[in-house]
Amino acid sequence: MISTRIRTLAVAAVLLTLGGCASGVYAPPGGNQQPTSSERQTESAPQPPEAGARSDRERLSEQPQTEPEKPAIQPGYRDQGDDLSPAAVSLIQQADQLLAQGNAGGAITQLERAQRISPRSAAVYFKLSEAYVESGNLGAAEQFVLKGLSLSGSDTRLQRSGWNLLADVRRARGNVAGADQAQSRADQL
Repeated sequence: MISTRIRTLAVAAVLLTLGGCASGVYAPPGGNQQPTSSERQTESAPQPPEAGARSDRERLSEQPQTEPEKPAIQPGYRDQGDDLSPAAVSLIQQADQLLAQGNAGGAITQLERAQRISPRSAAVYFKLSEAYVESGNLGAAEQFVLKGLSLSGSDTRLQRSGWNLLADVRRARGNVAGADQAQSRADQL
């Protein structure tokens, strides 16, 4: 009788252990009762520390304080756009020759290749703008000038060139007020 009782208790203990692992909720022996919502709240509520027990904060304060290494944060803007790579310079020269021959479409193709090589170079965007002016697409020309201006950083020569170009594009589009504003910005530099 005692061995049967011990065996039953051992099986019950194993089942409780496995049941507790699977559900994360304590199930009392002899039933599959689910805890009530108030029981669940008490189980998950933080318990006050026992007398003499140290809190996690106290244990952590005993460890030496080291400042975690922070990664260098790059600003969202740059002082200057990227320099042109030799390949991009070559493509711009080819585009200039194509523009001189009246082939704006071919020039745009070469300049788009230069843009993929040097995507943060304001000079490429200004040249693309000039090519789009030649092709008659003034809306795209204005957008490329604005993109170039956003990449020109603190290079005043490049900024002045971009604002003058923007004034010309806006004037060609019939936006006299916008052209005057752009020209005023160029004159201030």
